[in-house]
Amino acid sequence: MRGPARETVKQGRRVRRLAHLLDRWLLPLYALLAVSYLALPVLVMILFSFNDPSGRSNISWRGFSLESWFDPLGQPGLAEAVTTSLAVALFATLAATVLGVLIGLALVRHRFRGRSSINLLIFLPMSTPEIVLGVSLLTLFLASTQYAFVPEGTFFPLGFHTILIAHIMFNISYVVVTMRARLQGFPRHLEEAAMDLGANEWTTFWRVTFPLILPGVMAAALLAFSLSIDDYVITVFTSGQATTFPLYIYGSQQRGIPVQVNVVGTIIFLVAVGMVVLSTLLQRWQRPDPVEAVEVEGART
Repeated sequence: MRGPARETVKQGRRVRRLAHLLDRWLLPLYALLAVSYLALPVLVMILFSFNDPSGRSNISWRGFSLESWFDPLGQPGLAEAVTTSLAVALFATLAATVLGVLIGLALVRHRFRGRSSINLLIFLPMSTPEIVLGVSLLTLFLASTQYAFVPEGTFFPLGFHTILIAHIMFNISYVVVTMRARLQGFPRHLEEAAMDLGANEWTTFWRVTFPLILPGVMAAALLAFSLSIDDYVITVFTSGQATTFPLYIYGSQQRGIPVQVNVVGTIIFLVAVGMVVLSTLLQRWQRPDPVEAVEVEGART
């Protein structure tokens, strides 16, 4: 092979080798950069939870300290704010998940009058700006005494209950969307097989349907919890005298956010990540065949 031809072959090999490297490493590298960009604020929050600031401001690194970790709720009002946020998030997640799962099952499996309108109503809270929702809910709560919602002459106070109602309202939409995605392509033949083996509707749901949709239910619940515990815009319009964790942070930023805020945020983040990892491991565990479980249940009854 002559010189020019040999050089052409070598150049072609180098081009193919470069294309192979790009094909193998370009997407992982891009994914790593994207994840790093998204995780950078979280890493900064975790890092500054170990800071030892000289004053109230926690925006510059002064030194490593575990003092705030030994007293994460030491700042005045922080414990009450965190407790309120956790209570609202837990109750809102429970209510929104139950209602959202039932609505998702009804929309996917049944055809009824008004189904299209319900679909539109479900997407409205997701597509409407949060500030508009907050103002609308505030107007509803303040004007409720003019209608039949409460006895005449009484006042419907803003506080924990109004925050809870607002969070359940916007969380239902996200739960329904998550459940509809999970229920698409659901193996209905397993339910039919369970019914043929003698299971009733209640047994079929708990022994066949619910285990299959459980990953979607857990994903929807985690999403609802995350949206509820960090919501600020809607909460600030419906809170009244109640203070949640985001409201506490906004109120304290004028005089300096304490290190304990970073500690609490880190704990919430680690718990959320732990729940996601746990749910992933639960999904990978081998579960008994749903039809076999129903057959055993039918034999017992």
